[in-house]
Amino acid sequence: MSLGRQGRHYLVIGGIQWLLDWAVMVALSHFGMHVATANIAGRVSGALLGYWLNGKLTFAGDDTTLGRTQLQRFILMWLCTTVVSTWAMSAIDHHLGLKWAWLAKPGVELVLGVIGFVLSRHWIYKR
Repeated sequence: MSLGRQGRHYLVIGGIQWLLDWAVMVALSHFGMHVATANIAGRVSGALLGYWLNGKLTFAGDDTTLGRTQLQRFILMWLCTTVVSTWAMSAIDHHLGLKWAWLAKPGVELVLGVIGFVLSRHWIYKR
């Protein structure tokens, strides 16, 4: 599968994931949930959708699969990126306020998405 095709699929699926993640984080924090907890809830919702879609569509091939090992790799990557994302959102909220955290989330997640693409392509979904 070509890098361009994978990149396009990853961007589309990532956009859907991001919209779900951002919407959950904003909605929950708007209703009073602490921004760190709301961020984790948003990331979980996006991750559940993205793991399956990317495994079935973006990185599907003869040398890839969706299985226990791939799920464990995904969870490890997801935990690490969630720690970074949550720390960043909390720091921005603390220093600049909630509205800035809402605005900054797309940029933070874009950087983490690039890292996720590389890890997914070369490690997570491999047999």
